[in-house]
Amino acid sequence: MSASPSELRLVLLGPADAGRRAAVCSLLGLQDSPQGSTEAHECSKFRGEVCGTQVTVVSSPAWFSSAFSSAERRRLISSLIALSCPAPHAFLLCVPVNQPADGEPKALDALETLFGPPAVTANTIVLFTHMEELWEDEQLEEYIVTWRKDLQELVERCGGSYHTLETRHGGEEERKVVEGLLAKVEQVVLKTGGVSCPLYEEAEERVRQRQQEIVRQRMAEVTEEELEAVRQEAEGSAGGFHVDLDHIFSSTTAPPAPPCSLSSVGVVGEAGGLDPLAAQPGEERGAVRISGRPVCGRVSGGSGGGHSGLRGH
Repeated sequence: MSASPSELRLVLLGPADAGRRAAVCSLLGLQDSPQGSTEAHECSKFRGEVCGTQVTVVSSPAWFSSAFSSAERRRLISSLIALSCPAPHAFLLCVPVNQPADGEPKALDALETLFGPPAVTANTIVLFTHMEELWEDEQLEEYIVTWRKDLQELVERCGGSYHTLETRHGGEEERKVVEGLLAKVEQVVLKTGGVSCPLYEEAEERVRQRQQEIVRQRMAEVTEEELEAVRQEAEGSAGGFHVDLDHIFSSTTAPPAPPCSLSSVGVVGEAGGLDPLAAQPGEERGAVRISGRPVCGRVSGGSGGGHSGLRGH
């Protein structure tokens, strides 16, 4: 898939309380919540110009969670694919730093099965949200290495690619955070070209066919501005893609080899990375409380064992 540097297509994944609404507002420089419900059980698409780059953001609810039925999952996945055609450049997995990473591994499993392993290792960036829950002088890397092996494992699965969504300061600092994220997405584009998958190829063909049908039905010339509206209408009516949800969400059956291929794997060099931290003997996962702040971390029941540091980027 060829990609123009003047356009970036992003897909935000995560539950309603993962900060998707704040992410959309920050990415597109909006003061208030955008039109459309990024928190509801629907996929929503937003567009805006950021630092001279046209950015399209598709916000998707956590269809990978147990809160959705098989029929709802199929509908949401079809909607996500249609709205993010011709294909996203990157998936942004919104992960709150103050909550246990329960559903996120399942999200990565689903992306891997739908779009192929490189969709996770090369095209997904972990976007840490709710950074205000950390102490003012607390460093994310130290927090993750010390307390949050679950978050560290997520980052490692995504090829070491992560970013923080810092909104408590706003203004110029928030703008720099967004610029940094877009720079990482551009690195993904340079290394992988973006996602390339039969599901997206089928979706783009359906959207184009529907777009042509709408234009023919109007029996009139369509301006460039009207063509974008026609495109959006076509995206809304294209769907019904065949997705084998039984294999993706079965707890007893191992998923088959992905039915799609992606461009070559590449690790985002500029993105932050976490070195492996091996579990120590007697160590188990649990909930801990630090100065009244609940987090999900590790409770050590044994002695010994050091830890590795973080890769600087």
